[in-house]
Formats: sequence, structure tokens, C-alpha cells
Amino acid sequence: MKKTFAIIAILLAIFPGIQISRVNAQVYCNPMNLSYRFCLDQPSRREAADPTMVLYKDNYYLFASKSGGYFVSDDLINWNLITTPTLPLENYAPTAVVIGDWIYFLASQSNTIFRSNDPANGKWEVYNDAFPIRDTDPDFFADTDGRVYFYYGCSNVNPLMAVELDVNNKLMPKGKASPVISGNPSEHGWERPGDYNDKTASPWIEGSWMNKYNGKYYYQYAGPGTEYKSYADGVYVSDSPLGPFTYAANNPFASKPEGFAAGAGHGSTFQDKYGNWWHIGTMTISVKHMFERRLGLFPVGFDKEGNMFAYTEFGDYPLNMPNRKYKDVKELNPGWAVLDYHKIAEASSSAKEYLVTNAFDEDIRTYWSAQTGNKNEWLSVDLGAVSTINALQINFAENNTKLFGREGILAHQYLVEFSADKQKWETLIDKTSNDKDLTHYFEVMQKPVKARYVRITNYRVPDGTFAISDLRIFGKGTGSQPGKVAAFNALRDAKDSRNIILSWDKQKDATGYNVKYGIGKDKLYHCYQVNNDNKITIRSLDKDKSYWFQVDAFGENGVTEGVVKEVK
Repeated sequence: MKKTFAIIAILLAIFPGIQISRVNAQVYCNPMNLSYRFCLDQPSRREAADPTMVLYKDNYYLFASKSGGYFVSDDLINWNLITTPTLPLENYAPTAVVIGDWIYFLASQSNTIFRSNDPANGKWEVYNDAFPIRDTDPDFFADTDGRVYFYYGCSNVNPLMAVELDVNNKLMPKGKASPVISGNPSEHGWERPGDYNDKTASPWIEGSWMNKYNGKYYYQYAGPGTEYKSYADGVYVSDSPLGPFTYAANNPFASKPEGFAAGAGHGSTFQDKYGNWWHIGTMTISVKHMFERRLGLFPVGFDKEGNMFAYTEFGDYPLNMPNRKYKDVKELNPGWAVLDYHKIAEASSSAKEYLVTNAFDEDIRTYWSAQTGNKNEWLSVDLGAVSTINALQINFAENNTKLFGREGILAHQYLVEFSADKQKWETLIDKTSNDKDLTHYFEVMQKPVKARYVRITNYRVPDGTFAISDLRIFGKGTGSQPGKVAAFNALRDAKDSRNIILSWDKQKDATGYNVKYGIGKDKLYHCYQVNNDNKITIRSLDKDKSYWFQVDAFGENGVTEGVVKEVK
């Protein structure tokens, strides 16, 4: 890889106008490959959520709830943790904004604004220790005209609020704050609580974020609750940073209600060094605790009508990380499929209720566990035929851990091997001396590997037993491309148009289906992933709005797009 970058650098130096067509410098996969910290309270579990991402002096800074530090990266893939005693890093939902040569920081339920011109070294100073609005989910927004605004609130009763800040007076509020929006689940199906938007309680509306694009202000907010797979971000649009705001036609703009890891809510939207837009949001596990969460990074676009959308189709599959401004989000998809789904697996041992099948079910909420955390506990899978392996994602789980915080945490150590015949094994990934605490480890093979069997062997766990939520193997199978879903049935609920039931015929060689839908034939921005079934009930539609639907079949050898149909 280093040699490739060197060649590119030489070419650019000799021919400064040359266009390098290769969009993918590296590849990443959600959940993001970070060092997720163990929470400080019972039960022992890892968490990161409510992320704020800003670009400052060519580095990306990521602040997330309860992380005991913040992260810095120059490529959005490789992250280093920075700790500092200055910031209140145990508070929820921090915000940050770049104003001039400084980066400013404020955490939830804090009245102290900090600033830094050297965040890479953890050096911060108090800027204002008397900020009068001590509330939850704060958000700073610096407009292009130099004015600064503040948004805040988190409630299932009260509206979200906004106020302008005085840039000449320590960012103190100018005037009285005013309401921005409130939840409206009777009209917006996606705001209803529940994994499948099937509960009647009032939703939690929270997580304010603001962006400006082409002179319009895009006010983003989260709902219906962080513990649900339906956790998403919606958007209102205005000609003014303080409104009035109009509910956008394409909502929620960032959602990922199904797949291996679901959720895309309470996040932040930003531009990278090349001008590409991204949304980083919260992905839910919420098994050991409601606040057991991870982070996901999704490409964002704006269509010609100004509709804002996040690309979450295959949102937890590998994606190319662009090293230039890309034109079409499809450029970012390397086309690798999951090869291990529901395949035959074996293990050295299995703890009660944590069966080996859980490691290959495309569900982060379930996991396999060995009976111990001893060296040489192992897990293996038979892909069914010799296949092409391009990448692996190893998603470790925490079982019987008694760890809290970051101090003294030992990293996982393990060995991954592959075989064509289950007799001769070769090393695929050697982490037997690993010292980096990464629980969603993702690695792309320098050269694709041909194999039928993959095995991971434990050398050390941080604590508890050797446990894996999913050992995900990406590449190409040996079969055929799935058949086409040429027709489907769609039944809109006559009494409640927020609901719809879709069904279709199963297709040969299909692992699953992506049910895409949206407000236009060319605006299928929403996606429900369906594995091992041919029907789905969706309860996230806006009331009395027409939608277009398409069911794509996907398998180990590609994706076959289905027919598009309008449903009123």
C-alpha cells in the first residue's frame, strides 16, 4: 500500500493535472473500528454514542458520549485516542465547532465552554464558565456570515430549542431561546417508539445538529429512542438558522432499521477534506443496557431538489473510503458479499444459550461464547465451497466481563486461519501479540484468498469468556447472481397509512433482500434489509404520502435490482 501511495505522489508531482481514477485509498466497515470504552457503571459493557465530528487543521476530531477521551484521525479510518483531564468527558452528547483558529467544546448538562488550538495534544482552556443554558444534547452552529447559533433539548414532552450566541461576548445567548420543533408521531410513522415503530408511547426527540447547504439550513434531530433499531435522524429545512422550519419530504434522512448493526440516529453531518458529505450516527445493541451502543459512518448526498439523504443500503458492509470527491455513491461499494450467513459452524466449546449459530446470524445483539476465556478456544465456519475472501470483520462480544473504564484493559489476542480442505491451515490474520483494544476489528486482505474454511483461535481475552457476536467474512461466492424480484405485493393499511406490508417470491441464490423506498422513482433513499424471508411490515412512513418501492435481491454473487412501483 505504501508503494502505491509513493507512485501516486510521484505521478502527481510530475504531472500535476493528472486524474487518479482510483477512489478507494482504503476500505472501512461499520460499526466503526474504534476502541470502545467500558462504561463506569454496572453492568460491564462498552459504549460510544451521540457523536460529533469536526474537521480541524486537516484532522478529524470525534467526540462521543462517555468515552473517557476523544478520537483523532487524518483519514476517517485509523483513530487515535486522546485523553485530557480538562474536558468533562464523562458527560453525554458533547458538541464541538470550529470558529476561526479555535475549536470550541461543550458537553451536556455543563455550563463551561472550552476551546483549543492544539486539540491533537489534548490542550484545552476554559473559555466561558458561566454559560447559562445547562441542558442536554447541545449543538453549536457557525454560519458562513460569522454568526453562531445554539440548539439543544432532549424530551418526550418539550420542544427542541434554539438561540443565537454573541461571538463578541464569550458565546453568551443573545435574547431568549425559542422552540424549533416537536415530535409528531401521529403524522410521522418513523417517530413512533419501538424496534419496528409499533409502540404508542411518546418518542424522545433530541440530538440537534445543523448544516448549511446551498443557502438552506438543514436542522437535524433524532427519534424515537436510542435503544431501538429504528433510531434515526430526521431533518427540517429553512431559509433562516432560527426558522421557521419545514418538515423535509425525505424523512428520516438517516435510518438503518435492519442488518447486522441497526440505527443511524443522534449524529452529526460534516464534509471531509475533499468536499464529500458524511453522517456519523449511533448504532444500537441495547442488550446488556439501554445505553450499549456503537458508531456508524454513512455517506450523505443532496439531490437536485435539495433533498438530504444518507446512504445506508449495505450500511454495515465494506465501503471504499474516497481519497477525492466522488460523483456517485455507488463508486464506494466494492461489491463484496457476506459469505458466512447461516453456514455450518463448529467451536471448541459453547456456553449455555450462546450457541455457535449466533456468530453467523447477522445480528449484533446475539453472540456465541466459549465456555472459558482460555487460550486455544476456537470458532470455525464452513463456507460451503471454496470462495474468494476479500475482508474479515471480527466483532467481539463481552461475556462475563467485570471491566470498567480504560485503565488496565488488555487487548484481544487471536489467530485467524484459512483452509481449502480442513486439513492444511494457513495464517490469514496474526494478532497473537496484539496490543490495540479494537472490538470490531476489520481487515482487508492485501491479496484475495481462496478458502472454504475459516477458523479463529483465542490467545487472550480482556476478561470473561471468548465471545464473538459475528465473524463476518466478505468476498465472492461460487454460485450465480440472484433472480430478479419482478413483482411484489404492497398492502397499505387503510386505517393507518403509516403502515405497509410488502411480500414477494423468494429468488434463487438470494441471501436476502433490500427493500428500498422513497418519495420518487429516482429517490429510493430508505432501505430495509430482509434476511432469509420474503415479506416485511414497515411502520415508518409519513401519513398519507405516496411512496415508490423496489425490492432488490442480493446474494454471494451480486445484487439484482427489482421492479419499481408506486404505492399510494
